[in-house]
This record gives sequence, structure tokens and C-alpha cells, in this order.
Amino acid sequence: MPASKRFLHPEAIARIARLELRAKHIVEGFLSGMHRSPYFGQSVEFLQHREYAPGDDFRHVDWKVWARKDRFYVKQFEEETNLECTMLVDVSNSMRYGSGPLNKYEYACTVAVSLAYLLLRQQDAVGLVAFDRTARATISSRSRQTHLDSIIRSLAISSPSDKTDVYGVLRRVAESATRRGVIILISDLLTPRDGLVKGLKLLRQHGHDCLVLHVMDDDELDFPFNGPTRFEGLELPDHLSCNPRALRQGYLDALALFLDELRESCARNKVDYALIRTSDPLDAALASCLSSRLGMHHRN
Repeated sequence: MPASKRFLHPEAIARIARLELRAKHIVEGFLSGMHRSPYFGQSVEFLQHREYAPGDDFRHVDWKVWARKDRFYVKQFEEETNLECTMLVDVSNSMRYGSGPLNKYEYACTVAVSLAYLLLRQQDAVGLVAFDRTARATISSRSRQTHLDSIIRSLAISSPSDKTDVYGVLRRVAESATRRGVIILISDLLTPRDGLVKGLKLLRQHGHDCLVLHVMDDDELDFPFNGPTRFEGLELPDHLSCNPRALRQGYLDALALFLDELRESCARNKVDYALIRTSDPLDAALASCLSSRLGMHHRN
């Protein structure tokens, strides 16, 4: 048993085991159906020119510079052996809601661990921030396969609580990141939209690629309630007793407007966005995330 699990409560150990098993099953099944890896990808970036020296590879000579200066210069490249990815997982109270086998929090955690497992398999560096009003757990980026244990442990023992302050967390990540990378936000986005957009824009200004995985329950998207119902706030003390049929169309109209504005805001700031239902197969959510990443490669 890894050292990080040795002193945990048995219930926490059981949650970790389930989360780890579920994520590995999803990733291995997903990979078995693929012929080639389109994951997040390694890259080689141009760094600078330097004057040619005997023995240099002529394939790296910049002929445009030679035409201007009549001297040989070669291109130097900075090889990025690891992509750096930071996952931001919402552990606020609203993530406790669920009408299926997994609530939003459990679903988000499984997506995060599946992506971490996939990235670590290809030796990319992965970090984690579990947040509500502030960062509840922060795991620095590492590329060792054993790093998965730290990520799983932090998510498995971070029970949802408190409200969400997405902007504060996004700003902290933008200001503290030492190199550009991929930021994946996994949340139900039940937070002021202005702060969310402002935070994503700040990450983009710092040179990060951003993916937003918007996790919602079927009940929230379809509003299937009938008959007298009492709705209780998870992040507010308020509650509402009503006939939901009288509210259904107004709720769905407001939801459609909310989702349209989110998509437009993300597109305007070159942030990839995917809406994921907790009833969606988890491998489909993984494919959606990877497709978004490929889309960013083609766009940038």
C-alpha cells in the first residue's frame, strides 16, 4: 500500500480504491479502442538563432537569414519534454448534487484522475488544485507515475463544502504558474459568470491553454420534476416549495441563455468548452476533453 494511504480512515481508503480503479478502467478501455495517441502532445519550440559552427546540421540552417545577411545561422530549438497540466476541480457544496450513480463531485474527480493517469502515462507533468472559496488542496506538477497517488488522495478526502470563488482561484493560478501550460477547469460553474470569464481571460493573457469541462446533472439540464417539490439550496440557506411545472419553461429558457453566454464567452477568449452530463459515459467525457485539446493545436 502506498505511504499516502497508510494512515487514512478506512472509508477514505475505500473511496481512493474505487476512484483509482474506475479511472484506470476508463483509460485502459479508452486506449484499447484507439490506433494512435492524439493526447496532449509533446512539442518542440523555436528558441533563437546562433551563428553556424563546423559540425552543425545543415538542415537547421535558416536560409532566409542567410539571404539577408550572407552568413550562415542555425535555428536553436527548446524541446519541451513534458507538457505541464494543472487541473482545477470544484469541490464546493453544489457539486454534492446527483441523481445518478455518481454525483457531480464524484464524476468530476473521476474525469480528473482519468486525465492525470493518461498524462502521466506519457510522462507529462500534472498538478491539481481542489477549490471552493479558496484552494482546499494544491498538488504541485510532477511527471512521475507514482504522483497519481497524491492526486487521488487529495480528491478522495476533499468532501464538498462552502461556496465557489472561481475568479480568486484562477487569478492565483495565473499569477503563480512558472511556465505556460494547459489549465483544465472541471466545475458545475455555479458561480458569477463575470468572475469566471475574467479569470479565464487572465489565464489566456499569461499564455495558458484553457479547457472548461462543465459538469451538470441531468436534473439540472432537463428539470424533470412534477408535483409539489421542495428545492433546497446547497450553497445558500434558502429553500423553495413550489409546483415545478409552473417554473419549468422559465427555468429551461434561463438555462439555455446561461449556457449560450458561457459558450460565447469561452469562444471569444479562445477557451475550449465542453458541457458534460453526469449520465454521459466517462470515456465519452475523456474523448471530449482530448478532442478539445486537438482543436486548440489546430487553432493556435
